[in-house]
Amino acid sequence: MDTIFSLAQGQFTLNRVPVRQQETLRAWDAADELVLDYLHQHHSNDLISSSKVLIINDQFGALSIALNKTQLSNWSDSFIAHQAVKFNCQQNNVTPVQCISSIADLEGSYDFVIIKVQKSLAQLEDQLHRLRPHLTANTVIIGCSMVKMLHSSTLALFENIIGSTKTSLAKKKARLIFSQYQPTLAVKDNPYPQSFSLDNRQWDILNHANVFSRAKLDIGCRFFMDNLPSTQKYKRIIDLGCGSGIIGMVAASLHPNAQIDFYDESYMAIASAEHNFKQYFADHQQVSFQVDDCLTSRDKESADLILNNPPFHQQNAIGDFIAMQMFKQSFKTLISGGELWVIGNSHLQYQQKLKKIFNNCESMATNNKFVILRAIKK
Repeated sequence: MDTIFSLAQGQFTLNRVPVRQQETLRAWDAADELVLDYLHQHHSNDLISSSKVLIINDQFGALSIALNKTQLSNWSDSFIAHQAVKFNCQQNNVTPVQCISSIADLEGSYDFVIIKVQKSLAQLEDQLHRLRPHLTANTVIIGCSMVKMLHSSTLALFENIIGSTKTSLAKKKARLIFSQYQPTLAVKDNPYPQSFSLDNRQWDILNHANVFSRAKLDIGCRFFMDNLPSTQKYKRIIDLGCGSGIIGMVAASLHPNAQIDFYDESYMAIASAEHNFKQYFADHQQVSFQVDDCLTSRDKESADLILNNPPFHQQNAIGDFIAMQMFKQSFKTLISGGELWVIGNSHLQYQQKLKKIFNNCESMATNNKFVILRAIKK
């Protein structure tokens, strides 16, 4: 796959992160190209070294690297996206970009705001609410998106939170959003984070805007939590891809003397999991919360049990590459005799994939949609 990103701002080498051999996907898309071409044509004289620029949701660094000669900040909920930006900055010998996590507050005001619109409307709504206090009448606000992800509800969020909004014509299935900050606009309060009550356990589960299934317990998680292992032999347990932390919380209730470690690449997920866990397990001292690319920073042979509900997409790219990374890193992280428990849709065929890595895999529970699998490191 082509890794050379050529445009008016220069020519750069861009890789998707994690870097994989025989990559079939580019590290940029037509929306990145469209907004950068627009900025070159209409604002090349305005984007100077003193310009304060905020880029939101830059997945692999295409926007950040092309505009790196400004005072630029990258605001994202993705640890992997931030790692990609840093990696590609090093690859191109450009000034490192200031990376701001999604749970951190912005500071000051911005001259330019470039928003890469993602699939989650909730995330966009939260971002626009938190962005608004940092805008001025002179701030240039541009959203960029592939047409398939741009809906009337997307534009309504810009209209209702920022101000008057219009779009460009589509080009290569991409489109721009132009929004003008209106200081007198009556804006409702930010509805995030949200919470729901977990029946049978009397837990109120808080979720930040970009956490999966933030408004209710999804049926896969319910099935998993009802079938977790309860034997007391596990002393070091990982909730991998923890989301709001419910699986790790159930594990803590089943194994009160075990170390529970929460891992996710979403800053919002880890913040949600930490809040939820500490609300009900304040006396459980053996716990940690780690934003990471799967288990990249975890020591080898340092866990007895890993509980995993793997995602099957990275933003818009659907596939099993994240699941495979989780499975392979779980194998390295487990001690001999350690167990990986995985839940997934039956059609994803995780059983065959786990057998290739662990040389064993068995079904522990099934229903009409999900299967729970166990693989043991021998």
